[in-house]
Amino acid sequence: MKFGVSTFLTDEGIGPTELGPALEQRGFDALFLAEHTHIPVDRQSPYPSGGELPRMYYRTLDPFVALAAVAAVTRDLLLGTGIALVVQRDPIITAKEFASLDLISGGRAVFGAGAGWNREEMRNHGTDPGSRGRLMDERIRAMIELWTKDEAEFHGEFVDFDPVFCWPKPVQRPHPPIYVGGGSERTFARVAEYGTAWMPSRVPPKELGERIDRMRQTAGDRPSVVVYAAPHYREALDIYAQLGVERVLFYLPTLPQNETLHHLDDLAQTASAYR
Repeated sequence: MKFGVSTFLTDEGIGPTELGPALEQRGFDALFLAEHTHIPVDRQSPYPSGGELPRMYYRTLDPFVALAAVAAVTRDLLLGTGIALVVQRDPIITAKEFASLDLISGGRAVFGAGAGWNREEMRNHGTDPGSRGRLMDERIRAMIELWTKDEAEFHGEFVDFDPVFCWPKPVQRPHPPIYVGGGSERTFARVAEYGTAWMPSRVPPKELGERIDRMRQTAGDRPSVVVYAAPHYREALDIYAQLGVERVLFYLPTLPQNETLHHLDDLAQTASAYR
């Protein structure tokens, strides 16, 4: 298995230019950053993990800006969004931002995508939560057209543009990997259609095998499995290894620099038993 980290970078924790080299020094191969543009004060959507919404959710750095900073101070680290909230993003701008990240990093960008859970946040972007799945699919299809065609066009229910020039193109061909977040049957259909990997989150390790079997029934054997925000206890990692998980993204709490580095030391020691 390969090992990376998933985290929320904020203005109150370790900075991107400190975190990136620290990960490479400890043998991690990937960094995936969460995204929230903002959090409405009057929020009705329940926090998926239960309880109060942690402070880090409304202090996140923009993932593309932060990953560009990481790209400048690392050589091999994969740079991923975990997850980019596609339903809150203009697809043309996002396609350009992500292709630019892939270019300046030398082809290290990974597009982790999902539909999100915070309905009030979506509505502030003009998105109807009831149609967010269809909107996400269209925007990703449009982005693929922009990444792969010299004269790209798209005509759909939500996205519509006549032939356009849009550069840069990604370094990775035909386009960068797309990791699809979520756990529904529709998620598995997305993995089959355009996903390089399925990226489950908050799935108990003992239930993951059954979920992978369901995903394979829809998407086949091609997509890999990358566990997002994974625990680091040995029982969970043993299960991931037995299931053939390609990459484990340990959850890294948002902490000041010194505390983060100590935590990374512990995670690296745990991972060393599986390398």
